[in-house]
Amino acid sequence: MNPQMVLTAGREALELLLMVSLPVLLVVMLVGIVVSIFQAVTQIQETTLTFVPKLLAAVVVFMIAGPWMLSTLVDYLRRTIESIPSLVA
Repeated sequence: MNPQMVLTAGREALELLLMVSLPVLLVVMLVGIVVSIFQAVTQIQETTLTFVPKLLAAVVVFMIAGPWMLSTLVDYLRRTIESIPSLVA
């Protein structure tokens, strides 16, 4: 296993991590912006008002995109485990 293979495997892992986490991060960020605007307009500074909508949005995204995220991660793990013999030999 040469350094190029290690860098390629690391790059693929980081790309997969970004691709899988992006839907949740984007939705939670958008919900946070909407809640922040709502708080600024109404001058309500309640900490649970920022936490609960983000949590609910994350749960909904996981319910919708969870199967895709899981299958993507399982496929990557299967490819990685199947490539071990070629890396050792």
